[in-house]
Amino acid sequence: MDEIIPWRNLCKVIKPFYPQPKGAGRSPVGLERMLRIHFLQYWFNLSDPAVEEALYDSRAMRRFVGIDLGREPAADETTVCHFRHLLEAHNLGDQLFALINTSLQENGLKVSTGTIVDATIIDAPSSTKNKDGKRDPERHQTRKGHQWYFGMKAHIGVDSQSKLIHSVVATAANVHDSQLLGDLLQGDETRVWGDSAYTGQGEVMRQHAPKAKDFTNKKGFRNRPLSDRDAARNKTKSSVRA
Repeated sequence: MDEIIPWRNLCKVIKPFYPQPKGAGRSPVGLERMLRIHFLQYWFNLSDPAVEEALYDSRAMRRFVGIDLGREPAADETTVCHFRHLLEAHNLGDQLFALINTSLQENGLKVSTGTIVDATIIDAPSSTKNKDGKRDPERHQTRKGHQWYFGMKAHIGVDSQSKLIHSVVATAANVHDSQLLGDLLQGDETRVWGDSAYTGQGEVMRQHAPKAKDFTNKKGFRNRPLSDRDAARNKTKSSVRA
């Protein structure tokens, strides 16, 4: 990741918004170090307190970030939280994501012309409220099977060979998976895989990826279940998405 991630270019995007040292006070943690910590959080699914603890426990993580505990402490959880909020406040996520995708392509890690589409619910406590004490309008209630959820949904486009994510769109949880299909396609696909939630989206595929063949799973119905042949085909298609 030291070689693949364009750290210098990412830092250039963030630098205009990052606090600069003033006077004789304590200097902020270096920008690239904070960015590397931010990436570790997502790669290893670590909360703010957990990533602080991991930096003290893991020599490999400290080496990756560039921290020498003999000379300086690790960034604390409050600093980590403030950095994430800074990225969110200035909507820098899309720019960083685009730069990373470009770097992956230049390093030959995104050469497939197939895309896997999927969506996952990001559940939040039903009592979650915004700073005005009201329910966040970007979150919504939805049902999946017999279970109710409240929160948001991440719609994801993944390279079918490398399994690297190239597209992400966040919506309220009640937005149907298929509604964001066009936003997840890159345009040069020859194949598109997805579960049965994307059934019947041939026209969307033709508009956004004219050369793509539809490899989404076929959907069965209560009065018209899938044939053994269709079920076997679905199983084969699903193996690509696994």
